[in-house]
Amino acid sequence: MTNRTRTDALLMAGFCAFLFFYGMGQFGLIGADEPRYAQVAREMLERHDWITPVLGGHAWLEKPPLYYWQAMLAYSVLGVSDVAARVPAAIDATLLVIAVYLFFRRFRCGVEVDAALITASCAGMIGYAHAASMDMALAATFSIGMLAWWAWREGGNRIYLALFYLCMALGMLAKGPVAPFLAGIVIVLFAVATQELRLIARTLWVPGILLFCAVALPWYAAVQMRNPQFFREFILQHNLARFSSDLYHHRQPFWYYLPVTAVALVPWTVFVLAAFVQSVRVWWTEVWRAGTKSGSADPDFELQFSVFACCWLVVPLLFFSISQSKLPGYILPCVPAGAVLLADYLRRHLAQEADESVSKWLAVLHALVAAAPIVPSVLIAYLVTEHRLPAGRPVLVALALAFVLCTAIALTLASRLRLRMLRFVTLIPVVLSVAAVLKLGTISIDQTLSARPLAAELASVETHQLPLAVYGVSRELEYGLSFYRNQTTVRYEWGSVPQGEHLLVAPATWKGDVAGRTVGRRVTLLGHYSPQELDYYWVSAGIKP
Repeated sequence: MTNRTRTDALLMAGFCAFLFFYGMGQFGLIGADEPRYAQVAREMLERHDWITPVLGGHAWLEKPPLYYWQAMLAYSVLGVSDVAARVPAAIDATLLVIAVYLFFRRFRCGVEVDAALITASCAGMIGYAHAASMDMALAATFSIGMLAWWAWREGGNRIYLALFYLCMALGMLAKGPVAPFLAGIVIVLFAVATQELRLIARTLWVPGILLFCAVALPWYAAVQMRNPQFFREFILQHNLARFSSDLYHHRQPFWYYLPVTAVALVPWTVFVLAAFVQSVRVWWTEVWRAGTKSGSADPDFELQFSVFACCWLVVPLLFFSISQSKLPGYILPCVPAGAVLLADYLRRHLAQEADESVSKWLAVLHALVAAAPIVPSVLIAYLVTEHRLPAGRPVLVALALAFVLCTAIALTLASRLRLRMLRFVTLIPVVLSVAAVLKLGTISIDQTLSARPLAAELASVETHQLPLAVYGVSRELEYGLSFYRNQTTVRYEWGSVPQGEHLLVAPATWKGDVAGRTVGRRVTLLGHYSPQELDYYWVSAGIKP
């Protein structure tokens, strides 16, 4: 290993360790998906069942098994915990960063470290690397597959094409047929854009298709044989119906993913947009309008790679914008595309010293976007608990820090160093923002958004673990309590009032409703959990009249 390789490895290891792994257990699982997916993996492990996802003792067939398998392995090594539940996403993000580095080192030498660190430092990557969910697994497998396809396209080695098919199979095990479907659209769009339609037929390589089937299909066949309802629930409801209707109440406007993608690419959003606009303009003037002939024997890989990255960025954005059901994590496969596009843009500009200058407006806009996250990061505790920015000294301090960072970045990009310092000056606010969130916000996030502290309080008032019921609380809290207590939580609203002695959690403002639901029972208020304004009760055994 050369000194350069060793330095690159240490730099990437340090950033991935800090951005993806450090502090992942400082706050509990949040949202509905994290504790639900973590609990499914635990129940599968307890049942020694690697085929059927199970939640609350019943088959839960909404998602494929790749994340569950990863979490089960993590549980086996680290024990069942929220940290172990998040480890798979952090590992997937790290593998993606390594793949970007290796790709650029082999095919776009000179900016491989920049490409890797740009990918690692995007807000979407950092956020979902800390999430117990399928989104990072899909983004990593899909993105590595796209890089492998281009490696085959440029290098001609079919080992890369085999890797492409393997990654698409893993993507199908991560989140379903969306991975190969999106890959197919990206390749077709690129072939049309470059007027090289033969690429489509060349990509359809029989050994690769057989490899895809051998990896992806056995689980689908096995789970269908064990659960005849799988096709209806997974394919028809959670893929087709989720895409074509608002079945699960996730409707957003068509343009929803434009701001979501812009935020996910922070702090690199401005330069990614500049790289995209330049690539499209060059493609339009030099290829399309020039009438490049189909099947050119000597393709311009330099230009075509940027076109390919643009197709990769645009296709998931448009596809999920058409969908009637929208969640932020769906757009994550766009983030590596933006990072790759920007890294190639930097490589081309740095190779031409005379063309290294940066527009002052581009420098200022980038500085503003790169420095802006420091404000919510420093004030994260206020935002989480009070849902607003505070007045007075705290916000002034945060704004002053952001102003200093913004000025420093803008002046550096306007100096003679220009783009050569882009990575360095941009990563400084990234590191500071992540550090601020971990130092100043994790307690508030844990107490306000997670069920972990409440589960600990409930355990402290019990002599033995009682059945648990909830009334009027969010799904996030219900699934969180189920994970941290490792038991099924029932809801009073559904008429599932336990006949025996149990604990009940309800909003503090619902005391009258609780009394009405527990007529004929002895109900004792055990405590109040103020961060989420919840009361918890002991309800005696008995039968409601």
